Amino acid sequence: MAQTNSTLTHLECGFCGKTYDPNQLLNLCTECGKPLLARYDLAVAALTLTREALQRREPSLWRYEEVLPVQNDWAQLRLGEGWTPLHHARRLGESIGCPNTYIKDEGLNVTASFKARGLVMAVSRAYELGARELAIPSAGNAACAMSAYAAAANLPAHVYMPKDVPNLFQVECRELGANVTLVDGLINDCGVKVREGVAAHGWFDVSTLKEPYRIEGKKTMGYEIAEQLDWELPDVIIYPTGGGTGMVGMWKAFDEMEQMGLIGSERPRMVTVQSTGCAPIVRAFEQGVEHAELWQGAKTVADGLRVPIAIGDFLILRAIRQSGGTALAVPDEEMLHYARVMGSQTGIFPAPEGAATLAAQIRLLEQGWIKPDEQVVLFNTGSGLKYAHLWAQ
Repeated sequence: MAQTNSTLTHLECGFCGKTYDPNQLLNLCTECGKPLLARYDLAVAALTLTREALQRREPSLWRYEEVLPVQNDWAQLRLGEGWTPLHHARRLGESIGCPNTYIKDEGLNVTASFKARGLVMAVSRAYELGARELAIPSAGNAACAMSAYAAAANLPAHVYMPKDVPNLFQVECRELGANVTLVDGLINDCGVKVREGVAAHGWFDVSTLKEPYRIEGKKTMGYEIAEQLDWELPDVIIYPTGGGTGMVGMWKAFDEMEQMGLIGSERPRMVTVQSTGCAPIVRAFEQGVEHAELWQGAKTVADGLRVPIAIGDFLILRAIRQSGGTALAVPDEEMLHYARVMGSQTGIFPAPEGAATLAAQIRLLEQGWIKPDEQVVLFNTGSGLKYAHLWAQ
């Protein structure tokens, strides 16, 4: 048993700034009910988290342990998460007129999606702080990842999913040992059921941004991009946004890296892409407001984008605006079409959410918002194999 090199110092509300001792199980800020963010002693972290040191570290997200929250090595759950490839999609890029197009393929994570990053951190930290049972509302992949890490930690897991979630997601969670309850409604309706269970049984809620540590796992995507591009960030990052933890996490990572001297002050323009059937962040961005209203009648084949309201909406919108980025929505038909385009020209079979980023890139190129010589990173957030039913019908 040993201590990690974590430099975690405290938790801070992302909205009102109230601070908390991190060594207790917490969900949201007790003052304003907004998400809590982990803070670190970055001056100390910078002493050991160096470019040179990273060259000798394990190929997983735990390579960044100085800026991760887990304090004890026994609590670092490991199933092979992180350090996914960043592919230079040359043929695809040339065909669309943007040769410096890259794809970060998160489908190679545990349970075949980027959700492994967030849930390994949330579950590891909850395990470390003494949580007895975990619960999550999910449209699919997050529940699968939580179920996997709960199994690794030998913690009971309770999953609430919309009843129309594809069967594969339900099966995966059950086979990983989770208790699965199907709900007549959307992910926010599942969230109500989780809160009822928390109140009745004392479960710990690991919903998106309703605990402080999923974002810490997701932010490692930002660290990896910087490292894989030799510490020069791209011009544009296009990211499919449901709950938005990855967008918020990467923006946080860039700030941390600059404070540690790993990168300079240049930032990518951050682009959020959603489905036209569920685009609350896009609407809020276009309206110039700080919070997104509930999207009524949310409907999309991209289960990860079927999030009608996000508790971290103000953090997502802040990242887009501070970066000079934008937000746009694409129809489901375009996602399915561009999945084949991406797959046939790169060898990467993307989830519809990942294909949405290519649809967005092409539209932004046509508008002149992205220039042909710019370096663009697309996030494929999961494997298309988990959505095979969409093409197999």
